[in-house]
Parts: sequence; C-alpha cells; structure tokens
Amino acid sequence: MSETGAGRAGADGPVENTDVNAGAHPDEGSGPPSRRQTTSRPHAPATYASSGVDIEAGEAAVERIKKVVAATSRSEVLGGIGGFGGAFAFDPSRFAAPVLVASTDGVGTKALVARAVGRYDTIGVDLVAMCVDDIVCAGAEPLFMLDYVATGKLDPEQMEQLVAGVADGCRLAGCALLGGEMAEHAGAMAPGEFDLAGFAVGAVERDEMLGPERVVPGDVVIGLVSPGLRSNGYTLARNVLLERAGRRFEEPAFEGAEVTLGEELLRPSVIYAPAVLAAVRRAEVHAAAHVTGGGIGQNLARALPPETDAVVRRSEFDTPPIFSEIQRLGDVEDAEMARVFNLGIGMLLVASSGTAPEAMEAVEELGIGARLVGEVSAGPGRVVLVP
Repeated sequence: MSETGAGRAGADGPVENTDVNAGAHPDEGSGPPSRRQTTSRPHAPATYASSGVDIEAGEAAVERIKKVVAATSRSEVLGGIGGFGGAFAFDPSRFAAPVLVASTDGVGTKALVARAVGRYDTIGVDLVAMCVDDIVCAGAEPLFMLDYVATGKLDPEQMEQLVAGVADGCRLAGCALLGGEMAEHAGAMAPGEFDLAGFAVGAVERDEMLGPERVVPGDVVIGLVSPGLRSNGYTLARNVLLERAGRRFEEPAFEGAEVTLGEELLRPSVIYAPAVLAAVRRAEVHAAAHVTGGGIGQNLARALPPETDAVVRRSEFDTPPIFSEIQRLGDVEDAEMARVFNLGIGMLLVASSGTAPEAMEAVEELGIGARLVGEVSAGPGRVVLVP
C-alpha cells in the first residue's frame, strides 16, 4: 500500500527591507545625497513542510493504519503497506471464463457532515458500499479496494479514523483493502477539509453475470431495506435540514428519535454485496440495481431490458422517518423525493417468481430486511412507483 503523507504549512514572515541610511543626513557641503541602499534579511531554507506538505505527518498516519489495513487481508494479497502498488494473486482456476468488474465512487457531501460533527469513523464504510454494491450488480464478488484521501492539512488521527472506516467496510464486504493514497493539498484545500474516494475490483464467471438480458416478464422485484440516506442526496438534505430549517446536529433527528441529527446523517450505509451473492447462490436472480442517485425508478430501469416495465409498490416497505422530516421541512414534492433519495430501499433484486422466497431468506439470514415490492411485465420500458 503506497501512501504519501503531506503536512502542515509553515509561515514565512514578509521580506523586510532595511534602509541603512534611514534617518541619516548627507554630509553638509559634500555634494549630492548618497544613494539609498537596502539589504534583505536572509530567509530560512525552503522545505516541503514550510511549503505545506509534511512528509513526517504522512509517515505517522501510515503507521497508525497498518494494523487496520492488515485485518482486511485475503489469501491472495501479496506483501503489505509500503510498496509502490498493491499486489493481488488472482486465482483463475476458480473460474472457467472470469470477468473483472470495477467501480469507482466517493462519499459526496456526506464528508461535510463528518467534518462538521467531527466524526470520521463511519464514512469509510459508505465509500466501500458505494463501490462494492455497484460491482455486485453484475454478480461480481468484491476482491479488493483502494482508497484515496485528499486533505488540506494532514492530521494523522483524522486519517486513521477515515481509513479505519474503509477497513471496516472492506471486512463487511469480504474484500481486501489493497492500497491507497493520502495526499496533502495545501493551498487547494483548507486545513480540516478532505475528500474521500476509491475504487473496487471484483470477479464473476462470464456466463453467470447478472444483467438486463436475463430479465423476463413475470419476474418479481425484491427490495433490500436501507435504514437511512446512505450516501446520496446529501446536498438537498443539508440544504433543507441545516440551512433552511436551521437544525443543529445535537438535536434529535426527528420527533421521537433516539439518535441525534448528526448521528442519523452519519449512519453508515448498509453493504449489500454479501447478501446479493448469497441470494444468487440460493435462487434464480436475474439482475440487481444499486439505489443511489436517481432513486428507485432510474436505477431499476438500468437493470431492465427495454421491452419491459416494472411496478414498485411503496406500501410494501417502510420509509424511514428522516425522509419524512426532509420532505416536511423543505416542502419537497413526492416526485423529487423519489428522484433523489432511496426512500428505504438500497438495493433491488430482479428474480424469478418461483425462487423469490429463497432469495429473500438468504438475504434475511445475513441480517438485512427483504421485501417483495413489485413485478416486471411486458411494456415500453417504464418503472412506476405506486402507493
């Protein structure tokens, strides 16, 4: 794992010009005044640290994360932190015709919430979820993940919490945290600011890939429950809750809530990949759709062939209260809520009706709620949400 630390900006004082003749008068009767002369006080030698990048802080951060990264290792991982690239000994004997599937993503403006609350140990889980739950929609098993953290001033403790969250997510997903990068962007980002991104790689047997071409009329739609926002729609959520309504992070998230607003907004995303793979092994799953930006409608449409429609019944699943709070305080229309947020379903499976019970059982055995929420029929390619 190759990680480059960056550091704290130093502050050089302004150049001071010293007038050696200041306050002096020319010798009377000796001709024209002497020329004014200036000298510059010498600066300390320029360094990377005085320019804004502290390599020692980066090295300290890497030392802090070694154990959490090592805890995500799989048998295929070669070496450890410190190399120029992560090495993964892919075993092709597991597959007849392996296909590698990759996805990249970030955590969006949920990072701003983490910074405001001062809690950094959960959004790494969100990062992993955004990446591995994309590749599992092709039926791919997540193999490894790499992360990238950019910050204005490298704080080893903050970096440790961020990467520890990524490591937690990798353990939940069953993939290795193979490497990553910490970059200090002094001047481009303010101290305390950061952005977190990454990518994941998985593998699937070619003839077992999930996708729209396998979906047929008569299939059913299974929704996997999400208790919160995951990592989507935070720009709208922040605008409504914090800017328009003036809510504070330490307040209850909503009336009767047992968590604060800060805790609710930092609720880590469910990682669905293991549950989707379990359902694929147990039942005839044809396609999957990760519900991110675009909501249920747009994302389910990506998993359907053009000659089919799908109906999703909202009455079949509960919408967590935080969504109702956003809609109430922002006077957000129903269509906009459905277009931006997951509304309580973070992953959709399209499966044969005959094996749907087995798919749902496999998901629920891993502690994730599963609901039969809709059906697929012949049509021009529409996804309709109904009450």
